[in-house]
Amino acid sequence: MGKKIPGWQVALVFIVMIVLLYWGVMVDLDAGEGHVVLLFACAFASIIAIANGYKWAYLEQGILAAINRTMQAILILAVVGLMLGSWVSGGVVPSMMFYGIKIISPKIFLFTTCILCSIVSLATGSSWSTAGSMGAALMGVGIALGFPAPMTAGAVVSGAYFGDKMSPLSDTTNLAPAVAGDTLFEHIRHMIYTVTPSLIIALVVYLVLGFTHSGGTADEALIQDILDFISGNFKVGILYLLPPVFVIVAVALKLPAIPSLIGGVVLGIPFMATQNSETLVHVPSILNYGVETEVPEELLEGDNSLIWEKLGSLLSTGGMQGMMWTISLIMCAMCFGGVVDCTGMMATLAGWILKIFGKSRGGVVTATIVMCIVVNALCSDQYLAIILPGRMFKESFEDLHLHPKNLSRCLEDSGTLTSNFFPWNTCGATMRNFLQVDSSYIPYAILNWINPLISIFYGWTGITMEKMSDEMYEKILEQREADKKAALEAMEA
Repeated sequence: MGKKIPGWQVALVFIVMIVLLYWGVMVDLDAGEGHVVLLFACAFASIIAIANGYKWAYLEQGILAAINRTMQAILILAVVGLMLGSWVSGGVVPSMMFYGIKIISPKIFLFTTCILCSIVSLATGSSWSTAGSMGAALMGVGIALGFPAPMTAGAVVSGAYFGDKMSPLSDTTNLAPAVAGDTLFEHIRHMIYTVTPSLIIALVVYLVLGFTHSGGTADEALIQDILDFISGNFKVGILYLLPPVFVIVAVALKLPAIPSLIGGVVLGIPFMATQNSETLVHVPSILNYGVETEVPEELLEGDNSLIWEKLGSLLSTGGMQGMMWTISLIMCAMCFGGVVDCTGMMATLAGWILKIFGKSRGGVVTATIVMCIVVNALCSDQYLAIILPGRMFKESFEDLHLHPKNLSRCLEDSGTLTSNFFPWNTCGATMRNFLQVDSSYIPYAILNWINPLISIFYGWTGITMEKMSDEMYEKILEQREADKKAALEAMEA
């Protein structure tokens, strides 16, 4: 272990990281990537840490621990790549698009998209599974109905993260109360006060946008052309919807996510054979490298070329290898996040944020929300965005006699919901990959950015900010003393 890193050096590390990301993502537009610059930022942070007495072996352990926390997410990404290879080539995703275009009314499309993704995510507890299956299909429906891709993606993300936030099956929904010292169902009940107005506002906005944009660039003839294109390139039918139904039901029944997704892959393979009898010979390569759906040149040169280009992209997939860009980005981000976490740089930053907003009830809530966003941006992991601020501000909430459910709600209102805002974050990279959009969808992810604002408003006004009893606070003080005594005895031993 090294010494406490001076504040000016901590600030320098984060300034260098921001400058490097701006260079890699915004300036080098031909690449638009953060992989290498994140490794540069990690190297700079490591140099600062070593100069303050930290050994490389310790920093390496911090990096490996950070990467290890994301291994389940990385495995899910790889399996979803396989699943999309199976589902696109097997006609599953095309069938979902085909029936979605025929059934959903354009005027309520965005509203319906948000509701459908909310239901699926609430049942599965996974925003990733929802976006990778239902969300990918709805993107194609939106393109056909004339909606801009960022707008559709925003509705998908809002719905997907509503369920991820409120489902008892979600890992973050279980993690937040565990960190704050609350119980699961008390935590979920307390989140209703912030997420309900957020969802209502989002749905109203989606209705307004739906009525404003319905029709857009798509007319009846174009929609029919798209339906003919899908049915001409793939066999479609109700039976092709069995794989996504299986995955949703399997996860809803609390089966582990990865085996459930693998089941979706396997179930999609027979449907691949129905598209082309020769496909079975190439199953391994299709699952690994994906397939490409070619759009006729004349369509790509017409008035609706952008629509056809996007549709062709959504009906193509890179398979498991297509996910490797995202996986490598996550691992590079974890290298930097691991160093700044294990050396205490994030704790220093948290102290600065608390000083800025003060130690009042509203200040502590605001500091927690802001810190969650900062950790999502700098450490690139939603789990750290819940664990670190939860650990850092727990005593501040307790000393204000605020019930632990208030802290756990703040952690989810911001740590979970803003995780997809940053392209190099695990969730941000995943959403952009699954939905094939850039960051322009963020303004349309209404629920995700309005929920933290409502949480801050409640903090300053005191609305639903429940106090703990005197007896509960006394027990907390006793536990603190017991923990200090145990730590001293451990040091002496």
